[in-house]
Amino acid sequence: MATRASTSSRVSAMDMTLYFFLFFFLTLTASVEAAGRGVNNDNKGGGLGASFIFGDSLVDAGNNNYLSTLSRANMKPNGIDFKASGGNPTGRFTNGRTIGDIVGEELGSANYAVPFLAPNAKGKALLAGVNYASGGGGIMNATGRIFVNRLGMDVQVDFFITTRKQFDDLLGKEKAKEYIGKKSIFSITIGANDFLNNYLFPLLSVGTRFSQTPDDFIGDMLEHLRDQLTRLYQLDARKFVIGNVGPIGCIPYQKTINQLDENECVDLANKLANQYNVRLKSLLEELNKKLPGAMFVHANVYDLVMELITNYDKYGFKSATKACCGNGGQYAGIIPCGPTSSLCEERDKYVFWDPYHPSEAANVIIAKQLLYGDTKVISPVNLSKLRDM
Repeated sequence: MATRASTSSRVSAMDMTLYFFLFFFLTLTASVEAAGRGVNNDNKGGGLGASFIFGDSLVDAGNNNYLSTLSRANMKPNGIDFKASGGNPTGRFTNGRTIGDIVGEELGSANYAVPFLAPNAKGKALLAGVNYASGGGGIMNATGRIFVNRLGMDVQVDFFITTRKQFDDLLGKEKAKEYIGKKSIFSITIGANDFLNNYLFPLLSVGTRFSQTPDDFIGDMLEHLRDQLTRLYQLDARKFVIGNVGPIGCIPYQKTINQLDENECVDLANKLANQYNVRLKSLLEELNKKLPGAMFVHANVYDLVMELITNYDKYGFKSATKACCGNGGQYAGIIPCGPTSSLCEERDKYVFWDPYHPSEAANVIIAKQLLYGDTKVISPVNLSKLRDM
């Protein structure tokens, strides 16, 4: 009996030792993996610091939920494929993740950038990044008036001033400056609304279009953007990625209201986008020379989206003309996505989620190109290299 008890005791001791060893190993492994994505990782290339996202509805993560505005996506079926919310709407204007979400994940951000206006945008949550983007927002302050309320780029930069002070409080002035300048990326996706909901909008644009040529209007846009980017630089931003304007003449809304065939796009809208895009690239090249220590990366969103539209079947899509979620006209392109909208069955087979915005499936393809693509789509470096600089 004594022998059995002694044997049993030794076995139990061995089991406990093995248990604690496994527990320690698994805990250590989990800690290492978390550090790889954590906001306090100091290893070069080990993960993104903060992701600061500015722009319009293409990257809005819910700021408009907190505004009295006509531009909202906080109703089903928006967000139906967004796993972090269990398929509930978050204010993102797509079925799942935005390009900003996907890029942040791939670069090792600890969490999605929190919307600036959200109640939880405070404390350590800020260290993963802040999203200032707003559906209907534009470079020009007059852009998006049709929606009543929206955050234009000037206001978004004003909001970053608040965040900048919060980082000083969280990390101390020196560490905050290093964290923001060396470890964080500033992403700007804006400009489409300045054409769609300003210069080209029938009810709002008559005076502007009579008084300003397209070149003059685009010149004003770029001067405003220059000031906005310079303000961010003065607040210690150093790593920038700026998306150009996509082929806005090819979105379901434009094709529907202009009663175009599937392979047609609105020439004027795309022409304006291209005029702006050429001058935007020149502006970024100029800023790279004038602002010491800064890197302004140009993201060629126009060509990336046009490639998906032109060769959609090559990427596994069934349609690049019709909105998966929407109502009205041949391409379901008039009424935005909402509870009463028609909804396609295969959401990953549509380039466009609604009359204006790409689906998550399209966003993934675009984001991967921005992360790892060559200089034809993103220059002078891609985002994976920008993070590690």
